[in-house]
Amino acid sequence: MEVKARAPGKIILSGEHAVVHGSTAVAASIDLHTQVSLTIPTGDSESKDGILKLHLKDMGLAFAWSLKRIQEVVPGLDVPFPLQPQSCLSESVKAIVALIEEQNVPEVNVGLSTGICAFIWLYTSIHGYKPATAVITSNLPLGSGLGSSAAYCVSLSAALLASSNAVSFDLSSHGWLSFGGNELELVNKWAFEGEKIIHGRPSGIDNTVSTFGNMIMFKSGKLDLIRSTMPLKMLITNTKVGRNTKALVAGVSKRTTRHPDVMSAVFTAVDSISNELSTIIASPASSGDLSITEKEGKLEELMEMNQGLLQCMGVSHSSIETVLRTTLKYKLVSKLTGAGGGGCVLTLLPALLSETIINKVVAELESCGFQCLIAGIGGKGVEVCFHNFS
Repeated sequence: MEVKARAPGKIILSGEHAVVHGSTAVAASIDLHTQVSLTIPTGDSESKDGILKLHLKDMGLAFAWSLKRIQEVVPGLDVPFPLQPQSCLSESVKAIVALIEEQNVPEVNVGLSTGICAFIWLYTSIHGYKPATAVITSNLPLGSGLGSSAAYCVSLSAALLASSNAVSFDLSSHGWLSFGGNELELVNKWAFEGEKIIHGRPSGIDNTVSTFGNMIMFKSGKLDLIRSTMPLKMLITNTKVGRNTKALVAGVSKRTTRHPDVMSAVFTAVDSISNELSTIIASPASSGDLSITEKEGKLEELMEMNQGLLQCMGVSHSSIETVLRTTLKYKLVSKLTGAGGGGCVLTLLPALLSETIINKVVAELESCGFQCLIAGIGGKGVEVCFHNFS
């Protein structure tokens, strides 16, 4: 049996940085995915003499571990616990990472160790010591603020649970299938445990958006699902400029300490932008191009204001400003998404915008060395499909 699962990445539509200071933020799924293909052989599936394999196809990396060796490092999972998501203790993380380092991970990819660690922990926790092969592919750029690690953990958790006895599907159905509500919660909880291994103290927002899809409004730890009523398409420009998220967050906090009244007003304004944006996106769909155009116009204004406030916070960057100037030449509105200081920039592509203009914008941005991706916003969350070889 082969089980495939795919989970979307995410963008922050509004409210980044301000959310740390109590404002509302809005995140949305994008139709760029990470996909896991999991094959578990039948017959000797209970044998501990087997091999667990992981193939990171896009990176050309493949790893294999003896299940006996894994059991030495992560003992006590003879009876796995798929319905009870549990954290991987720090001692176990260190032991698994040491096991991974025995594989001679290329130095340029040493940051992948925690991601591989998450794979081993999730796999053994949900399936125990069974042989299997997992193949990972993705069209999400790594480390760019588009939720690539969350999509990895969500798709992995979904494939593992779908191939266990924890959830049930109609295997006669073809194509991509969605989980039920309670099952989605289970996928999300396991994915969060994977994210904790990779990031230490994640917010849980990325994996929630990737699991449930659509859009989420969040404030002070409270998450609310938003159902979008309008099709939205964005040009996502990856500046390829790395950024230090912790340093950027700390910089905003220092500015807030120096100018408390001014920054309080900035955060209040961002909160209003997020609330208005979510109201527009969730408002009943009207017929006709004009109403869609009007909504898009309002969203563009809100994005423009949000970008101005992010500049007030000091988190823009020359590469981001280059994208803003380039898209403005074509009367398109852009804003940074995520931490800023580089990373990715969003540009709203109106429904009536011609392909010719889009191609010109993309060509000009790519000539600057940037990577351009076009994505639908607010689509489905995690899905699975099955292929039986028998």
